[in-house]
Amino acid sequence: MANKETRPYVDWETIGNFIVDAFVAYGVPREDAEICADVLMESDRRGIESHGVNRFKPIYIDRIKAGILNPVTEYEVLKETPTTQVVDGHDGMGMVISKRAMQTAIDKARTYGMGMVAVRNSSHYGIAGYWTTMATKQGMIGITGTNARPSIAPTFGVENMLGTNPLTIALPTDEDFPFCIDCATSITQRGKIEYYARNDKATPAGMVIGRDGTALTDSKQILVDLTKGEAALAPLGGIGEELAGYKGYGYATVVEILSAALQAGSFMKALTGMDENGNKRPYHLGHFFIAIDPEAFMGLDTFKKIAGDILRALRNSEKAPGEERIYTAGEKEWLVWLDRKDKGVPVNEAVQKEMIAVRDEKHLNYHFSFEK
Repeated sequence: MANKETRPYVDWETIGNFIVDAFVAYGVPREDAEICADVLMESDRRGIESHGVNRFKPIYIDRIKAGILNPVTEYEVLKETPTTQVVDGHDGMGMVISKRAMQTAIDKARTYGMGMVAVRNSSHYGIAGYWTTMATKQGMIGITGTNARPSIAPTFGVENMLGTNPLTIALPTDEDFPFCIDCATSITQRGKIEYYARNDKATPAGMVIGRDGTALTDSKQILVDLTKGEAALAPLGGIGEELAGYKGYGYATVVEILSAALQAGSFMKALTGMDENGNKRPYHLGHFFIAIDPEAFMGLDTFKKIAGDILRALRNSEKAPGEERIYTAGEKEWLVWLDRKDKGVPVNEAVQKEMIAVRDEKHLNYHFSFEK
């Protein structure tokens, strides 16, 4: 499962303490900083490095420094019913807002069978799967989605209109790990291209289209072109109708609407992070969180057993020639965790430099294992 790792590891305790202390140094309350650190590390625990420690500085620290992300989070409840809640996050830490929102949905589901929270004026909330598995750990089905700065072109279009807009679902099972489908409604996501760029890798052809309709592969230039509106991600399925790209386009639109319309929030071109004069501003993202209690149906144990039976049947079905095994969603991430739990987080040279820069800027007392 795991490729031979050549990057140095930083143990979980050290990386966790460092991220917490760094967030605190930039004005995030310690309790909130611990939430943010855990979300970032959970991404690396699952091997989803596009949203892990390597995004710590550019997505969060740099935005706090730029004044477009509030380190102190205000969670304002605008409207509430027994099963729903609408929240304004006032451009605070998206992970802090989401922790409270998902728990609220879970608590409502525990009482009424289902619960949903819609959030506006939030910020990047980390891997969506963190919030859905937060539900499965409490015996719930979890669903979440978020809009994002425009990246996806609609089918037959070339203009970036929709965000990568993940539609994420996690289901409790009787196995050691839940079923968790956590992916963008685009072929890839901006974070993956950032990862390619950091590692001087090309973006595979077919993932990104230019204004002239041609495929783009230069990862660093793609990031520039995406920001300028000169490139767009293809929706899940691909360009046009032949490979059913309209399906990804449709799902991305569903997430956009649910992330904006229920909470009267911002959407599409209003989420660029730039004002009309080209100045940086908060992203004003929207999220939604849904929790469903299987006990309100035929019971949690019954649900988990049948879900597990379905997943085992899929994994045990006939494999294609040359393939060693069939996976179900969440299984590969579980295997990455088993490999990394005693090793820590692998960090490349670019992330090492960013960690050192943050440490030195805030005079934090850390010496990392990768330093000579």
